Amino acid sequence: MKLFSIQGKYILLAITVCNCLHVFIVNGQEQKTLLLTTAVKNGIKNYQGIQAKENYLLASTAIVKNVQHQYLPDVIASIQQVYGTINGQLGPAAAFGGAGISSAGPSYSSQSWNAAFGSVYLINTNWEFISFGRLKSRIDAAHAQVQTDSANLTQEKFVQGIRIAGAYLNLLIAQRLVQTAQLNIERTSYIQQSVIARTKSGLTAGVDSSIVNAEVSAARLLLIQSKNREQELSNQLAQLLNAVPEILQLDTSYFNKIPVNYNTVASITDNPQARFYERRIIQSNAVAKYIKKSINPGLNLFGAFQTRGSGFDYNYTPDFNSRFNKSYLEGIRPARYNYLVGLGLSWNLISPFKINQQAKAQQYLSAAYQNEYDLVTTQLKDQVILSDQQIDNSLKSVREAPLQLKAATDAYLQKTVLYKNGLTTIVDVQQALFALNRAQTDISVAYINVWQALLLKAAASGDFDLFINQVQ
Repeated sequence: MKLFSIQGKYILLAITVCNCLHVFIVNGQEQKTLLLTTAVKNGIKNYQGIQAKENYLLASTAIVKNVQHQYLPDVIASIQQVYGTINGQLGPAAAFGGAGISSAGPSYSSQSWNAAFGSVYLINTNWEFISFGRLKSRIDAAHAQVQTDSANLTQEKFVQGIRIAGAYLNLLIAQRLVQTAQLNIERTSYIQQSVIARTKSGLTAGVDSSIVNAEVSAARLLLIQSKNREQELSNQLAQLLNAVPEILQLDTSYFNKIPVNYNTVASITDNPQARFYERRIIQSNAVAKYIKKSINPGLNLFGAFQTRGSGFDYNYTPDFNSRFNKSYLEGIRPARYNYLVGLGLSWNLISPFKINQQAKAQQYLSAAYQNEYDLVTTQLKDQVILSDQQIDNSLKSVREAPLQLKAATDAYLQKTVLYKNGLTTIVDVQQALFALNRAQTDISVAYINVWQALLLKAAASGDFDLFINQVQ
């Protein structure tokens, strides 16, 4: 009966462990792997910096339409209904800082307070139908701004894709280093148990246990550092994805494969980064052209139609100053009509002197943009050369790393067996363990370095498809 009770406890414990493992496996399966292509797609879609660039583009597009509407004439309609006196006096007068009183009537020898209603109904139009290229150059400058903002948006999407891919690969290797650090703890703990057992039995000196205890502590510290690095890179990737930082399950197939194509026919001048700097030059030149055209005259066609009403009779004079009517309806009724049409040419003769330095400043700005474009294209060309060199070196590392790992694994097994039989020292085991850890790290890094080198070439050449089409 007692034996059955003990067996029942073991069976119950086994069932509990199985249930826990089942829950762990199910939860692990529920966590979907974040593919690199999905990360890039979501990051480009959700990143606030790209959304800002899209709004800049919409704003500049609206400005183009606004500038195009400047072709339309000005049409102003005005209605005035007033009440007041009409005293007149010979002599000069001018309004300053605002509209003055423009009463019209006979001149009195003294002030008269006779008042009646009056009205003015006015519509006039002014159309600068010929600006001698000034308005067209302004529209061209607005279009150039749209093209610059569009190139800036394309560049931001391209750069964001590169950033996300780089952050993804960095996090991937950081997670693998955490796993390697965890394996290192398991190995050092196993060695620690063996050393302690041999020390208690008197087969090895007590100093060996002190050495291996230090190794276990160092392994734990390494694991903490690796996790810190993983959390930091995970946070960086989350920022690029505009997502909440969390433990991400990434695609680990990059540790087992390498790209098949490393060549591109893309030109440096087609790189979205270079295109943006090129568009800045074009925009600056368009603005410079507009500044030069702004000194041109304008040919205006204008016209006006006006009607007026007044409570004062046409024959109202100082001698017959009772000939007016205080009726509101009488004062606002239109009684006289006037119109005019005309053609005018206006030109500010001083404008060439005013914009001379502004035109020079814009020319210097264009030259500065050209310098930056030359700098960027030179850097991109150098990065293409560097990426080819890194691809070649990383491929050599991929071929060499498995040999190193096999040799380190064999050496570690040999040293541990020799130590158990008292044929070597704990220092030799430590060296073999260090070599194994380094080999496991190197082989993981070697594979990721190939992908990072390819990503560098894609970024420099502007051909992101060279990279993204091979990670699907």
